[in-house]
Amino acid sequence: MMRQVRLWHMCVVIVVSLGSVECSHYIEPLMAMKDGDIIIGGLFPVHESVNIKEGEDGRPSKRNCTRYSVARLLQALVLVEAVETVNRSPLLGNLTLGYHIVDTCSDVTTAVAVTHRYLDDFNSVCSQEEDMDKSSSESSPANHDSRPGPGHFRSHHVVVGGYHSEISIAVARQLSIKQIPQISYGSTTGILSDKSRFPAFMRTVPEDNYQAQAIVDILVGHGWDWVGLVTTDGDYGRYAAQRFQLHAEKQGICISFSVVLPDILDDTELKDGIRSTVRHLEDNPKVRAVVSFAKPDHMMYIMQELTDNATGRVWIASDNWATSSRVLLNRNLSDVGTIVGVTLKSADTTRFQTYLDGLDPDPAAHQNNTILRQYLWSEGKDMTQPELGAALKKKIYPYAVFSVGLAVRAIARAVANLCANRDCRGGNNFKPWELKHALRTATFEIDGDSYRFNEHGDINSGYDLVLWRNQDGEVDVHDIVAKYDISSRQLYFVGDGKEKVFSQTGNVTSRCSANCQPGYRKVSQNERPVCCFECTKCSNNTYNNGTNVEDCMKCKADQWSEEGSSRCLDKKIVFFGWKDNFAIVLLSFAALGVLLTLVVLVLFLAQWSTPVVRASVGPISLLLLISLLGTFVSAVLFVGRPNNPQCQARQVLFGLSFTLCVSCILVKSLKILLAFQIVQSVKQVLKRLYQPYLIIAFCMCYQVAICTVWLILNPPLAELEDLGHDQIILQCNEGSFLFFGLMLAYIGLLGLIGLVIAFKGRKLPNCYNEAKFISFSMVIYLICWVVFGPVYAQAQAGVYLPAVEMVVILISAYTVLSCHFMPKCYIICFKSHSNTHEVFRRKLWDFIRRKDDDTEQRRHSESQSVSSDTSLTSSRSNSLCSTLSGSLSGSEPSLTAKDEKAELGRMSPVFILPQMPDLPLPQPPESHNSSSNPSTLSSEG
Repeated sequence: MMRQVRLWHMCVVIVVSLGSVECSHYIEPLMAMKDGDIIIGGLFPVHESVNIKEGEDGRPSKRNCTRYSVARLLQALVLVEAVETVNRSPLLGNLTLGYHIVDTCSDVTTAVAVTHRYLDDFNSVCSQEEDMDKSSSESSPANHDSRPGPGHFRSHHVVVGGYHSEISIAVARQLSIKQIPQISYGSTTGILSDKSRFPAFMRTVPEDNYQAQAIVDILVGHGWDWVGLVTTDGDYGRYAAQRFQLHAEKQGICISFSVVLPDILDDTELKDGIRSTVRHLEDNPKVRAVVSFAKPDHMMYIMQELTDNATGRVWIASDNWATSSRVLLNRNLSDVGTIVGVTLKSADTTRFQTYLDGLDPDPAAHQNNTILRQYLWSEGKDMTQPELGAALKKKIYPYAVFSVGLAVRAIARAVANLCANRDCRGGNNFKPWELKHALRTATFEIDGDSYRFNEHGDINSGYDLVLWRNQDGEVDVHDIVAKYDISSRQLYFVGDGKEKVFSQTGNVTSRCSANCQPGYRKVSQNERPVCCFECTKCSNNTYNNGTNVEDCMKCKADQWSEEGSSRCLDKKIVFFGWKDNFAIVLLSFAALGVLLTLVVLVLFLAQWSTPVVRASVGPISLLLLISLLGTFVSAVLFVGRPNNPQCQARQVLFGLSFTLCVSCILVKSLKILLAFQIVQSVKQVLKRLYQPYLIIAFCMCYQVAICTVWLILNPPLAELEDLGHDQIILQCNEGSFLFFGLMLAYIGLLGLIGLVIAFKGRKLPNCYNEAKFISFSMVIYLICWVVFGPVYAQAQAGVYLPAVEMVVILISAYTVLSCHFMPKCYIICFKSHSNTHEVFRRKLWDFIRRKDDDTEQRRHSESQSVSSDTSLTSSRSNSLCSTLSGSLSGSEPSLTAKDEKAELGRMSPVFILPQMPDLPLPQPPESHNSSSNPSTLSSEG
């Protein structure tokens, strides 16, 4: 209820005020009229400004319209031609359309005054003042007495216009009182889409939000982000600028300067605004693109004031002046720069041009069209056809042909739908709001395309992009190079339009900072717009393949990049490969080790029955050689592209094979020590405990258990590890260093035990004594692996890290092979005369005599006789010979011989030696002196 009261109060105020304005002293505006059943009111800004002169005695101001525009005349004629076309068509049947077109003079007050005539209560306001006004008005050709007077008007059913948004807003408020539908052909401000404030307003053009969006998309397409903005202080200018700034900010476009010019041309501040615009252009040489929502006259003043430092820009013109060539006035287009205009959608002008060619150049033929008569009496004076038609066709605005023609077709379709089942002759039998509803729901066509108003009363028909260019000494402002589709936000170039545009704008750069090229990133500067930034190179292992990107992207784990890279490169996967020079050297040593081991194995099998082989505990030596083969082969597995089976096999194979190797060495050391170093009282116990193959198997079981648990819980696996820069190493991760350490520690423990045992047997006879070689090999082995442990643990990943372990393995294997088998192979191959039973026995007797001499010197009893010594020596020799008979056959050592001296409580060695069955046992010499004689021993042997 309160809202209705306010609306009625507003209506009363408007009506009273309009009456006072209408009845004020001003020149009667130009108009064109045609009667019909449905009257269309037309508001066209044929004049572009108004001069106001207020009387000194306080009389109402006189408002004289100035600056007659032929282009606006043609817009009014588009409505006339469209109405005549509809009336000739069968669409409305026996109904006809009429029109009453009035010149608004581009002035809101004038537009409001003349709009009041469209209301049916016009004559009740001030009919008497109108008669007085007629008698006092100045006579002119335009105000000839043939002009239809207000008394001949009937009420209007729909209004087409106005063009400027400020006028449409004022008129829409007035027409909404009686819900008279209004269709604008040029008002684009977004506020008019608010149906709560403008319920009867519609338009055949899109609102300025879409135009601002289109301009921003054009800037983005050119890569311009540092632009100037010029607008006017009106409803259109403020709204368009506000929407442009919003869309520009979303796209990262910065506005270097913004100038708001007074909307009224005679404003005293206009000159200051013009100078300010030129000064901004001079002070911002990086701003090469300027967006302008100003009016044509404002732009004309700016163009005339441009200095040399302010020219050469690209001007993005809004629909307000995109096709107004008069803004150049006396300046050349090349002096100003490049002008790209965004205009409303255009239509085919062929039919309208035909209409212009058929116009009668006689003013008297247009008694009801003072708008056209004004032109024929002035600029078109003395013109004839086709000269008149040619002159008018140069001023056609194609977008006006579309938007005005579409408005008339919308009205015709709505009337046809509304009056399909009722008699509408004389404009009766329907209400304005019914026609408004019919307009909102109607579908109508032009140039073969269908349109309808949306829920806001708008038609989002799109835009045309025009490029100003010099042609035949004139400026062509109607060259359409592209079309902009609102729904898809795409710019579609027409023909060679793209080449035309970019030939003039492609080399223009309007940026605060140069683009950050691929490989660089943007770094914003403090207290400066986001468009002003510095470019910094992307760091190592990051890249950027775009332009003006703020953050560089990280490369993948298997890729790399240098500083300032625009892409990542695949890292080179490196490993200790077969073609590496160092690998070739190590593989050569491994292959040589395998070959030498096989040669020794064949040689031992060929010399199986010789004393050297027998003295080396032949079967154990064969196991030792087989373990060395496994060790050399395991070293080969450290070369090549790692994979999971290889990583697991190489450590396990080495661990088991070298454990077998050390176990064999331990058994050999223990056997020799038992033969020469163990006292008689312990022999029986050790005989039962000494089982060489069981000892080897027992030692192997522990290593097998360690490796099995290792492989189950955390096995070695192949993995990639970043080496930095451009390489990734493919290596074996040992999985658990605990089990890896346990494996090596266990082998080291066995080696240490073997070293201790071998050290105790270092004084045995040379032909049987391997203790020195065993000790040396174990010392070398322990030193290598003690050094290897911390080095391997602290070493960083690298291609040659597997080579470290490989070297240690080869050194250990070669040490064992050299110390245990090379001396024997030397005897077998080069000293075969020493590989006989006699030589071995002679060396044994020499060792026994030396031991006896040492024993005799420690005897405390000096009373024993020489015979007793001789018998004792004879008894000792017999014991030794019985031992030889039991052990030289290659069987297990015999500990059954009695050492007579041991029975007396003295320590004495017992020999557990291999037996040669075909060798007769040596007899003890007859005397101590004779036994010490080498010649005697040799003859007895």
